[in-house]
Amino acid sequence: MSQEQLSEKADISAKHLSTIERGLTFVSADLLEKFACLLEIPVFCLFVNEQEVFYNEKGVFYSDAELSKINMIVEKHLAGAIEEIKADIRRNQS
Repeated sequence: MSQEQLSEKADISAKHLSTIERGLTFVSADLLEKFACLLEIPVFCLFVNEQEVFYNEKGVFYSDAELSKINMIVEKHLAGAIEEIKADIRRNQS
C-alpha cells in the first residue's frame, strides 16, 4: 500500500503520515491502531524491525527469540526420533 493510499484510508494527509514515518511527530494510540487494522498487522509490528518478526501460514507471528526456543524443542524431538529409528533398524537387522 502506498503512503498516499494509507493516508487516505487513515483519513490523514500524506504530509502528516510522512512526518510520522520520519519520527518528527507523535502519533495517538488510536491512529496506531487504525494503521495496524488497515495494514492487517498487530500493532507491535509498527515498532519492530521487519526481520525480527516471522509469520506462519495462519498469520501467527513469532519473534526471533520465540523461534530460537521453537528450534531447540524441534531439534530435541528430532534427535530423539532419529535415535528411535536407529534402534528399530538395529532390532530389525538382528
